[in-house]
Amino acid sequence: MRALLSTFSWQELLHHRWRNAAAVAAVMLGVALAFSVQLINASALSEFSQAVRSVNGQPDLELRAVRGGFDEALYARIAAHPQVVAASPVLELGTYAVGADGQRVALRVVGVDALVVARLAPALMPVPAADAARLALFTPGSVFLNAAARQALAGQRLRLQSGLQLLDVQVAGSVAAGGAPLAVMDIAAAQELFGRIGELSRIDLRLLTGSDRAALIATLQLPAGITATEPGDDAQRVSNLSRAYRVNLTVLALVALFTGAFLVFSVLSLSVAKRAQQFALLGVLGLTGRERLRLVLWESALLGGVGSVAGIALGTALAALALRLLGGDLGGGYFSGVAPALQWDGSAALVYGLLGVAAALVGGWWPARAAQKLPPAQTLKGLGAPPAGGTPWRLSLLLIATAGLLAFTPPVAGIALGAYLSVGLLLVGGISALPWLIALLYDRIAPRVGRRLLPLLAVERARRVRGSAAVAVSGVVASLSLAVALTVMVASFRDSVTQWLDVVLPADLYARAASNTAASDTVYFSPDFVAALAQVPGVARTGSLRVTQLLLDPDQPAVALIARDLQDPAASLPLVGEPLQVPAGHIAIYVSEPMVDLYGAQPGRVFAPLSEPFRALALAEHGLTAINSGASVPPDDGAPKFFVAGVWRDYARQFGAIAMDQRDFERLTGDRRVNDLALWLVPGAAEPQVQQAVRALAQASSPGAGELIEFASSSQIRATSLRIFDRSFAVTYWLQAVAIAIGLFGVAASFSAQVLARRKEFGLLAHLGLTRRQILTLVAGEGAAWTLAGALAGLGLGLAVSLVLVHVVNPQSFHWTMDLALPWDRLFALCAAVVLAGTVTAWLAGRAAAGRDAVLAVKEDW
Repeated sequence: MRALLSTFSWQELLHHRWRNAAAVAAVMLGVALAFSVQLINASALSEFSQAVRSVNGQPDLELRAVRGGFDEALYARIAAHPQVVAASPVLELGTYAVGADGQRVALRVVGVDALVVARLAPALMPVPAADAARLALFTPGSVFLNAAARQALAGQRLRLQSGLQLLDVQVAGSVAAGGAPLAVMDIAAAQELFGRIGELSRIDLRLLTGSDRAALIATLQLPAGITATEPGDDAQRVSNLSRAYRVNLTVLALVALFTGAFLVFSVLSLSVAKRAQQFALLGVLGLTGRERLRLVLWESALLGGVGSVAGIALGTALAALALRLLGGDLGGGYFSGVAPALQWDGSAALVYGLLGVAAALVGGWWPARAAQKLPPAQTLKGLGAPPAGGTPWRLSLLLIATAGLLAFTPPVAGIALGAYLSVGLLLVGGISALPWLIALLYDRIAPRVGRRLLPLLAVERARRVRGSAAVAVSGVVASLSLAVALTVMVASFRDSVTQWLDVVLPADLYARAASNTAASDTVYFSPDFVAALAQVPGVARTGSLRVTQLLLDPDQPAVALIARDLQDPAASLPLVGEPLQVPAGHIAIYVSEPMVDLYGAQPGRVFAPLSEPFRALALAEHGLTAINSGASVPPDDGAPKFFVAGVWRDYARQFGAIAMDQRDFERLTGDRRVNDLALWLVPGAAEPQVQQAVRALAQASSPGAGELIEFASSSQIRATSLRIFDRSFAVTYWLQAVAIAIGLFGVAASFSAQVLARRKEFGLLAHLGLTRRQILTLVAGEGAAWTLAGALAGLGLGLAVSLVLVHVVNPQSFHWTMDLALPWDRLFALCAAVVLAGTVTAWLAGRAAAGRDAVLAVKEDW
């Protein structure tokens, strides 16, 4: 076998190097895309986890506020617990910093107790600069920056934003913590600087060795609004919720590998057809059918192996380039701001390399079987092999029915595994049914072309050798069906996003103080500023929005609580269905679709998890005795009841959002801060003049405040959102083009193989009087007939796959729904382009056969 590989097979690979290089390139591309996605996400997740560990340290337990902060008097009781070895109080704030160059940078401020923080989070221990004062650690207005903050912010003096005010601080040293820009301060100085006297965000605990954490949490009698979490939960939450995103990207990248298997199939089919007499001679000389099978499989494995090795190298280069240019975020928003170094994974490289080899082996299996089944005597005489049969249509229907059932299965660990299997079985079942579909189509067309010679020959050949026709167009069907499915999914998503933007952007102009939700409690508009804004010339009316974060479940990221005017929820929110009537004594809330899946917030029910945070706020409003002492509060003691009155679509927050009327929020919390403003302008008012007037109003309240406000019109926000959307899905259009090109190459290879096997037929037709042009027309007609059937099958199969993607994969992976939109013009244009390209491809493949000397072709039978 080795001798045959080094002589017979190797010479064939070298002789047709460009054709084999195309198959290697297809495998390389699929492996490279999938492996690069894996490297980028693994590197970003590792970097994010390291940053979380450096900032949070390695405590045994963390006590966190569900919303905002809690009274620091709880710290004394926790620290005095006999099972607590060390307790470190922490105040975390999100804000913006302005450096000496005037650049505004998002900054995380962490207030710590320098006397205890080194025991639990050494990376947060401030290191004073060489010229800093001896007690700079405790000096008010002194901050210590990590490497990212020092790189982003120039100068030794900074200004930190609080509301619309800028507070001066002095850079006194550094900290070793990694990740996004971070500033560490003395906790008392941070409380005083930001007006958070007596408030903490979390308490990190180091416990006695062997302590039972569950029992300890029970004995602590934590008050409402405070939750206990394990260390590393932040990184694990992001990892869990980004898993579906990573899997979807990987599946999308493997589309190229899937179509690459068809290209290997086409290349080896052509190679086996051209070497049919050589294989037959080897059979006569003693090479068994099984050995011929192994020989072709070794050839396919060689193609897959070379492609996989090249794909691993290319994927590594792509990942390194993407990490340098784009950071660790591929568009999902999970790792924004993370700039990780490439972390190469040998085990992942081995897995994706083996996937490439496996794809090549799958593509080479049918040509290998063809080589195994060659009848040596008939092949040496040039009679060829009998036409391949098709898969029984009952098996195809069974596969499609099984795919339909799998589409209704629930996700596994947040991954739409059943839906992916459903898509795979749909493709396999649809492609295996091609012979039956071709016969069904052309049995009805044949009587209509009975009086025309060339169309009759083309249609009759498609009917009589429908197995060969199915093999020829299988790559086109697979690639076209995926292209149709992706086109429908992207169009449906874009159409739904456009409708969503129309509902959520009703005003003419929008203003905000912070684009980062994490800074919403620190960067805001004051109630006085909002009231004065209504008097600005050119402003007809205003609307306000307050956004804060709630940690409802330690295993999930925080959800967004949105307070806004909801007197008419159907007009203010993109509701899914009609709003429900709210029972007396209940407060209406409207949840986004992820809240239903992740938290079970079903419409028409009371959402109990939201009562705890607001009960804690009510306690804070009436005194902190219960929180400080840990005394339990009866469940019905002032706890508000929140009724889910509707579900709405929110494509901006994948982790969930809760909307409630602003008046209810202010009544329950006393919080009148505002994060976003909507401005309706009087007719004829100029946006630039209104913006200037608003900035002047802010500047009058605080120097420099006018430059802290960000403005955007509804048209600008809509255009920017759709531009980001189109850029995010640009890779799908590229993959569609690659997949269809590979499918058409398969058609060309299949037609070339068919032409080689039919050269005597063409010679006989030439003897019967057909000209070269008529023979080319016949071949082109066969190509049109075959690709027309493939286009129709690909269109129907793609529509079925799109239903799974739109109604199953997206809701299960990302917890949002969309309306199905069918862009018929693009779909028909896509099918027409495939039919035209297939016709031209078949014509080009038939030129060589039509150019042969007809007499010499027929002479072989004399």
